[in-house]
Amino acid sequence: MSKAEKFLQLQEELSVYQKLMSEASSVILDQEVTKYPIFVAHQQEVEIGIPIAERGKVAGNWSIHASSLEEFVSKNIVFPEKIEEFKQNFKDPEMYACVFVLSELGAQFIYLPVKG
Repeated sequence: MSKAEKFLQLQEELSVYQKLMSEASSVILDQEVTKYPIFVAHQQEVEIGIPIAERGKVAGNWSIHASSLEEFVSKNIVFPEKIEEFKQNFKDPEMYACVFVLSELGAQFIYLPVKG
């Protein structure tokens, strides 16, 4: 399977969580927790964010945690000198979920449409 095929499969697997991420994003934005919500999709233990879906307890094969740009900076995942670049590339959280995916493809940010 090519990297592109794996990416498409990953997007499809994560689409199960779109409604959940959309709802969580709305709460995060409404409560002004952050302007930059980030969801962490993983299949192993991670210590970042707040769990909103646990693998094995939901239909999908992933655990999802809700986090923020601020937490990513505090944990040195996004370096301070990259904050402005990150903000410029950040898509409208009302329309897209920013997902930090930890998979066999490595760690990467992807954007999934949550409203279409």
